[in-house]
Amino acid sequence: MMSWLEHIVFWHWWIFAGLLLILELTAPAFFFLWLGIAAAAVGLILLVFPSIPIETQLVLFGIASIVAVVAWRKYRESRPLTTDQPNLNRRGQQYVGRVFTLSEPITNGVGKVTVDDSTWKVKGPDLPANTHIRVIGVDGVVFTVESAE
Repeated sequence: MMSWLEHIVFWHWWIFAGLLLILELTAPAFFFLWLGIAAAAVGLILLVFPSIPIETQLVLFGIASIVAVVAWRKYRESRPLTTDQPNLNRRGQQYVGRVFTLSEPITNGVGKVTVDDSTWKVKGPDLPANTHIRVIGVDGVVFTVESAE
């Protein structure tokens, strides 16, 4: 083993924690935060008990990292994110329940509808153009529709 590893002190762990937190700022994963917290915790433990061998420090870091990540995931599962706009990034879901007029007829189960400045593919029962339809579901970028008349 390298001799420099025998001289690791608490502030080395805190620098490592800082680097992990900086990495978290550049990565969108929201993962390195928990590793940084674990490294800071090991640094704190090493501040209180400075004679802990490097092997034990690494084991503590591994355990603290796993505990931090698992605890965060359990917390997020038990408290789902609530928002006043749940369909913000699911554009098609915003149209479920709304009524539109077919711009092209539905033939063989497929047609088109113009919504604002976009044209959406629709699937549903065969209907002529200019029929009012209600969006009852979304499958990717295709509306599932029914007659609203």
